Amino acid sequence: MGDHWQISFDHGHQQRYLPDRRAVLNYVLSIGPQAASTRFEVFVERAPAPRADGRPAGRAFSRAGVIDLSRPGEADRLRAELAELDRSEPDQPGSAGGPR
Repeated sequence: MGDHWQISFDHGHQQRYLPDRRAVLNYVLSIGPQAASTRFEVFVERAPAPRADGRPAGRAFSRAGVIDLSRPGEADRLRAELAELDRSEPDQPGSAGGPR
């Protein structure tokens, strides 16, 4: 399956599909200072709703939370979460201990 996460930002004018939580955190930390808004809505892919004939109706996402970089300490919290992900899953591409 492709991208499992979606972020929406710049007041809903921009969205990105990303493969995992680590990618979401990296993206928000890197693009956040340049974005028109400090608020990022984060969605996670869920099972698609069925059509009337029972077939899946395409991709569906549920809101998993909001990252607001204007909140005091939010960027530090994201960096700490990212560091924890790197410690718990060191073999992931792009992690501190994993292959690049």
